[in-house]
Amino acid sequence: MKMKLTTLALSALMAAGPAMADLVFPSLSYRTGPYAAGGIPFADGYADYFTLLNERDGGIGGVMTKLIECETGYNTEKGVECYESTKGEGALVYQPLSTGITYQLIPKVTADNIPMHTMGYGRTSAANGEVFSNVFNYPANYWNGASGVVNYLLELNDGDIKGKKLALVYHNSAYGKEPIRTLEELAEKHGFELSLLPVDHPGQEQKSQWLQIRRERPDYVTMWGWGVMNQVAIQEAANIRFPMENFIGVWWSGAEHDVMSAGDAANGYKAVTFHNVGRDFPVFNHIQKYVVDTGKAAGAGDQIGTVLYNRGMYAAMLAAEAVKTAQGIHGTADIDAAMMRDGMQALEMNEAKMVDLGMPNFGPTFNVSCENHGGPGLVGVTQWDASSQTWSLISDFKATDGDVIGALVAEDSSAYAAENNITSGCN
Repeated sequence: MKMKLTTLALSALMAAGPAMADLVFPSLSYRTGPYAAGGIPFADGYADYFTLLNERDGGIGGVMTKLIECETGYNTEKGVECYESTKGEGALVYQPLSTGITYQLIPKVTADNIPMHTMGYGRTSAANGEVFSNVFNYPANYWNGASGVVNYLLELNDGDIKGKKLALVYHNSAYGKEPIRTLEELAEKHGFELSLLPVDHPGQEQKSQWLQIRRERPDYVTMWGWGVMNQVAIQEAANIRFPMENFIGVWWSGAEHDVMSAGDAANGYKAVTFHNVGRDFPVFNHIQKYVVDTGKAAGAGDQIGTVLYNRGMYAAMLAAEAVKTAQGIHGTADIDAAMMRDGMQALEMNEAKMVDLGMPNFGPTFNVSCENHGGPGLVGVTQWDASSQTWSLISDFKATDGDVIGALVAEDSSAYAAENNITSGCN
């Protein structure tokens, strides 16, 4: 077994060796198209963190990072084209930021032995690393999000939501349908009534769904939306005077642009999350100093601290920490995609590491393993304050229903393995 190198030993190795190639990170971005409002800040945060590592630290382990951005427009076919055109450039990990693209890339990254990280989206059962060897979705997935919503409702009701009504307003796509099975299982377990209200792309027409909500008067509404669908839903909820504090979105329905157009009417709206909010973290001071103030920011530098900028930055940080782990495992700073996969599978994120990175309590602590590519699935809750135009974390990152989710992951991943002649096991 290879020994982990100390920082000093790794530095010495790099100093003694020849110049190494860049660490390449493709960015399958969408700065255009119907979902650009969400794609732009995520892409900016993802790019700026790697720029920070280059400017402040001289790269990762002494090797500079290189970002290759490829525009997908949130189009699945374009996303696959981006993958095919960039995978030969030394790509270490893909983050497609699209459930549709993710589903198409799962067999490709597996065949090419390149890891893919679908943080908070994609195929939830990919948490089973024994079947999905090259796909990771830590620190939380859609089914954790659904359970996080239900757990929060349980907290609000002293542990008893029997007889309560929960409506799911969801994007009528693979993404939006992901939480349905989990919510159905949780409804049976806890005795609440679930109603399903699909919204077709792009989501501008929702009158009938909200008229149904006004008629049926559910106690709570949860939303799996994206893009303009979120803004329309929040405005429609305000129009029928649905209590905003009883409206809880998934993390892709909880950014600034989702709520600001509704003005004061959006006050109190909530969303589950797997990372913190705001810019009160030392890492953002570093990004300001080394990236924005030096004119090297991917965007205008005005998105720092916003929800989706933070998410993109968080995704880049987790990728960088996996690189460091891989460098230690393999005794070289010049890693390839297969080594990167090993680093991701052995990633450990604890609070001491987060503090050292300038991101105290920014995300949950978690470990990744071959058996579990999804982490423990800890979920928090955020709430929008319209007067200050800020999101606040109002709940710690808490455990979700492992019994229900674990059984669903096992069922779905076993079916996938059978369909694709995959012999499950750790490697």
